[in-house]
Amino acid sequence: MFEKVLSGFLFLCLLAACPVSAEEISAKATEANTVSSPGLEEILRRVEERYGVDSFSASFSQISTIQALDITDHASGRVFVKRPGMMRWEYLSPEPQVIISDGSQLWIYRPEDKQVLVGRAPSFFGDGKGASFLSDIGKMREGFTITLEPAPDQDDHLLKLIPKESSPDIEEIYLTVSWATFRIEEIVTVNPYGDRTRISLFDQRFDRSLGDDLFRFDVPEDVEVLQLEGNP
Repeated sequence: MFEKVLSGFLFLCLLAACPVSAEEISAKATEANTVSSPGLEEILRRVEERYGVDSFSASFSQISTIQALDITDHASGRVFVKRPGMMRWEYLSPEPQVIISDGSQLWIYRPEDKQVLVGRAPSFFGDGKGASFLSDIGKMREGFTITLEPAPDQDDHLLKLIPKESSPDIEEIYLTVSWATFRIEEIVTVNPYGDRTRISLFDQRFDRSLGDDLFRFDVPEDVEVLQLEGNP
């Protein structure tokens, strides 16, 4: 970003034949870069504006790492989100699986195992797990202390989220936000053991409304129904 501003300023100086020193050029470029860089409040406002829509969908890839066992799993699929609290994660690989929430009830369907796990969505998606804040972006500020961190890529913003209440499952979350569009491109969750789940979002669509039926699940007759641990 600095190099782009600097080269643009040099080009203008050449056109005007302005006799300025290298120090002055650097100072002007730094000033322009600072003005064009939004602060934390502006970034949050733009993210909330982008994801404050009724519904959206995206493709995703997921990498999960268990640090103590040195195990890394890869998965991919599609996600559908509708306010408030409705989510549908369709895993296409490595094996089919669907996680559906209507905001209160939760279903996890594994067709190859002929099993469906049933439980309460707040228990499963609590504390920001499963990127649940995407289904009600306004609650992100309520549940987390948010800071703006240095981003590895100059085309991105990096937000660090720390749960305001201690959680056994989430220690911190990192959101990579596009500089140009303010879309969330990557979500990294870290638990107290150092295990990480990295979800990359792409092909995001905000141009169509999703029906409520997409976030309900009718249990097939030939599958086994199990209760999620910790759910009544």
